[in-house]
Amino acid sequence: MTGHATQFPSLVTESSIATSSADAPLRRLAPRPNTVSETGLNEHFLAELIAKHLYSAGTLPLSELSDRIALRGPVLEQMLNFLRAQAYVEVRSSVDSGPRRYALTDRGRTLALDALNKSGYLGPAPVPLDDYARVVAAQSVHRRVITKQQMTAAFSDMILGDGLLDQLGPALHSGRAIFIYGPPGAGKTYTAQRLVRLFDETILIPHAIYIGDSVIQFYDPVYHRLADDAETKPSVMVDEEHDPRYLQCHRPIVMTGGELTSDMLELRYDADTRQYQAPLQLKANNGLYLLDDLGRQRVDTVDLLNRWNVPMEERRDFLSLGSGEHFPVPFEVVLVFSTNLDPTELADEAFLRRLGYKVHFGYLTEHEFTAIWKQVCEQVGTPFNAALVRYVLDELYAPNNVPLLACHPRDLITLALDRVHYEGRDGGLEPADVVKAWDSYFIKL
Repeated sequence: MTGHATQFPSLVTESSIATSSADAPLRRLAPRPNTVSETGLNEHFLAELIAKHLYSAGTLPLSELSDRIALRGPVLEQMLNFLRAQAYVEVRSSVDSGPRRYALTDRGRTLALDALNKSGYLGPAPVPLDDYARVVAAQSVHRRVITKQQMTAAFSDMILGDGLLDQLGPALHSGRAIFIYGPPGAGKTYTAQRLVRLFDETILIPHAIYIGDSVIQFYDPVYHRLADDAETKPSVMVDEEHDPRYLQCHRPIVMTGGELTSDMLELRYDADTRQYQAPLQLKANNGLYLLDDLGRQRVDTVDLLNRWNVPMEERRDFLSLGSGEHFPVPFEVVLVFSTNLDPTELADEAFLRRLGYKVHFGYLTEHEFTAIWKQVCEQVGTPFNAALVRYVLDELYAPNNVPLLACHPRDLITLALDRVHYEGRDGGLEPADVVKAWDSYFIKL
């Protein structure tokens, strides 16, 4: 696309990307651009993006075009006046003295088709990579101080094994990667997902990122949950006039398991749509990335772990465009590895040492098991019976030599209640209900 830039006379003489120190209030990191130069985008790119939107919509008033491209009216007026002067855009008469509507000329449609053949991206204007990196640094999860009081409050509704909270707290405070291991059902994944509760403010997520002459689609509703002002605490971006090319979202949680392949960690180009998609770790920036079931993914474990050496050490990752251009991106992520396999069989000693924090989730004590059983009873609305728990421990677990796992109380209670509801009975659970649930839950050899 760079080769076509000479088609368009320059609208500005120098680039003026809005900047701000990472230490300044976050509301000043992403101000609304008021001129083309302040967008950080070149005029040729904006002209093509406007042409694509007009080609898709037919005719649009300035207000709707502004909503689609997420740029203020004065910026678009500057571009539209230029496009009109170059005979790419014309003004259509409005009905009932309504607002002026813009449409493409034949020459403009040719411009739009050429642009769509190069890039299928049709959305809000992207933000330059440098601006995105600045915003990410200011919102970094590693800038937060994690205290024992915060950990206790965040996990007040969970029953954790003895000492686990005091292991996870310093690990999270350090900002280093965390390696969680232990038997299946010990609560590793559930606990890891809840770590993000310690960062409950909202952040800014860009619709897309602009690098070179390419656009990387970034916002993903699967991982980026839009903030609801009625449900969230005050945002770190308190200025309502922030750049609308960013969305206000909760800190992301990205989780992958056995489905993980190596290409999911690199820029992906869809030849059909002619668009780039951001890799998972980039989407997880300013949040948490959980690699669950490590050792069972669809990529060699050694290759996968080696993939994280540079990002963990330098807090930056390196990606490549189809053109071969290699560039760095921020890596501001709480990286959590979780496995139920033997860690020493997954990684060598040097890599495990580099992780710094290894947290073991083991079996429960009877006291912890009872506490979880009581908590589940309260959650599902069935009476807690201490004698029933004692029966389960003495008559089911002990004779069968089954270890106590955090997932068992909910699973057994749910299965037992299924039978109670099926038989139309009222009241609490009986030993026979739990025995039937036990027989359904565990495999008999």
